[in-house]
Amino acid sequence: MKKLLLGDEAVALGAIYAGLSGVYAYPGTPSTEITEFIQNNPLARERGIRSRWCTNEKTAMEAALGMSYAGKRALVCMKHVGMNVCADAFVNSAITGVNGGLVVLAADDPSMHSSQNEQDSRFYGKFAMIPIFEPSTQQEAFCMMSEAFELSEKLGEPVLFRVVTRLAHSRAAVEIGNLQDQNEFNPATGKGWILLPGIARRQYISLIGKQEAMAEAAEESEHNRLEEIPDQVGDDRREVGDDGREVGDDKKDGSAPLGVIACGIAYNYVCEAGAKNVLKVSQYPLPQKKIKELAARSQSILVVEDGQPVVEQDVKAILGADYKIEGRLSGKLPRTGELNPDNVAAALGIAPGQGFAPAKNLAARPPQLCPGCGHRDVYNALNKVAAEYPGARIFGDIGCYTLGALPPFQSLSSCVDMGASITMAKGAADAGLFPAIAIIGDSTFTHSGMTGLLDAVNDHSNITVVISDNLTTAMTGGQDSAGTSKFEAICLGLGVEPEHLHVVNPIAPNMEAITAIIRKEIEYDGVSVIIPRRECMQTLRRHSKK
Repeated sequence: MKKLLLGDEAVALGAIYAGLSGVYAYPGTPSTEITEFIQNNPLARERGIRSRWCTNEKTAMEAALGMSYAGKRALVCMKHVGMNVCADAFVNSAITGVNGGLVVLAADDPSMHSSQNEQDSRFYGKFAMIPIFEPSTQQEAFCMMSEAFELSEKLGEPVLFRVVTRLAHSRAAVEIGNLQDQNEFNPATGKGWILLPGIARRQYISLIGKQEAMAEAAEESEHNRLEEIPDQVGDDRREVGDDGREVGDDKKDGSAPLGVIACGIAYNYVCEAGAKNVLKVSQYPLPQKKIKELAARSQSILVVEDGQPVVEQDVKAILGADYKIEGRLSGKLPRTGELNPDNVAAALGIAPGQGFAPAKNLAARPPQLCPGCGHRDVYNALNKVAAEYPGARIFGDIGCYTLGALPPFQSLSSCVDMGASITMAKGAADAGLFPAIAIIGDSTFTHSGMTGLLDAVNDHSNITVVISDNLTTAMTGGQDSAGTSKFEAICLGLGVEPEHLHVVNPIAPNMEAITAIIRKEIEYDGVSVIIPRRECMQTLRRHSKK
């Protein structure tokens, strides 16, 4: 049976067919569709697969680890910056090990289509010293999920599963495999999950001891393979010793073929360009034997990888400084942004194919808040009051309301990471800035804003916090927001004084009252919270249709 699937959907269906019992995630492009597919899949519902959204990536990682502790297979999904949020639990999960299979899906976003950086999650896999899978096609994404769970249980370690935007959001036909049973309930025993220093040291030694098995699994993987192997390379064949350095007196007249290491989705671009002498890499640690074999029959190597030069750096270390390695570090490929068939072909010295001529005389169309969005009225009110204070600064956060930084509002002075609005406003106020205003969305507030608000309350910081509540996680498509109907109770529980907590309806007729509240709370020497609440226009339309 074949299905036409997004890469994200192939991952999700592959996990279901691999015997998944729970998916834990916080929505973030380009990973969101994985959890949504499982939530809406009839087979997943029939099997009772747990799939409710989590408050943030750390709670998702820890819950998935708990399901693994109980013997079940668990998947945790996030975009690349979510790895920063869950890093404590993620790295420590390699020390505790796992019981049921645990796969951590990181969806990287080269070119920053919807992100604030271009970080490469493969560094996290190397840092934690666990296996990494990086599919090059939707079919591999489906099949690799089962393999990842099996390897996780075989080694007793979590597995990192990396996809990129171009794979996550493109479609291809996928052949569906066999449906596996879910694991039986079988909680872990022993003290290995208690990371007291004495136990953690033993567990760390155990992790080190598994590195050889991980390397062997990568060497034997069908996803790491040498292709187009010439029968003979003549006098230009190079023999490489165990240290990766060339030995012998081989002639070097430059006629030996270029070797190409193609990682993940970049393998498709290399194939499209018609390159020969290719080592495909989709499972890590790197297959060092195959890399040395490629080097032995090549005059130089081009590393083609989407993201940062993770493999290029490692291949330099494997083969030594005297062997010519090119890629993103050398400038042969662009240092930033996504790869594509044209720049890969250019790096291979091949003329790109005929493309479409760029459109002419088209005006730029920057993103903007939806017509009728409640955030618009919030920014109108904030701008009106802030204009009365020459030193005013509005600290922004991650969400669709970040578009308030653009025309026509141009309200925001900063937007760094999730939850930073409140803590940056606090720090600026501590330094003497007045007024310091923070704006944060409802989902972002429960994700990572609550602790910052507690710091501000404990320090009696002179800040005004606006929690712009549109009753959903709007930026990623309208998923449930963890704090809906709870924000007043949360703020009061964190110590905000009741007389300085206000809920308003951000519509034009209420503008005078709202601006009066903002002025009043700016003048209050302490923490105040204003919650403008109006449903997102997109979810309102969907609810109205239903």
